[in-house]
Amino acid sequence: MAKKTWNKKELKEFKKIIVDKRQTMLENIEEARRRADDIINQGNQSSIYSSHMADAGSDQQSLEHAYSIINRESSFLNYLDLALQRIDDTSFGVCSKCGELISKERLMEVPHATKCFDCKTSNI
Repeated sequence: MAKKTWNKKELKEFKKIIVDKRQTMLENIEEARRRADDIINQGNQSSIYSSHMADAGSDQQSLEHAYSIINRESSFLNYLDLALQRIDDTSFGVCSKCGELISKERLMEVPHATKCFDCKTSNI
């Protein structure tokens, strides 16, 4: 019979990976927020002067890119937080579809995975 949970040592290893990825996401979000603030402040300062439409468009595109990063990284951060909750309630690494353990290789690459590779790629 296959094991249905990861042992404490393995869970600790996964938790470290998740916490490290989470820290990276927080840093990315903070950097994107700083960029967005800089763009907004720069726009406010230059608004007293006539600016070229191309410059305004470029600033707007940069601002939208920063907001896109914030949104994407925040969403990923939520997935990582849910993975940490699953570690605490011992459901981490168990496929939500078939109930088998998700492979260690998959969890090392995608620590927030909730399905094993077969269930994730099946059309059923």
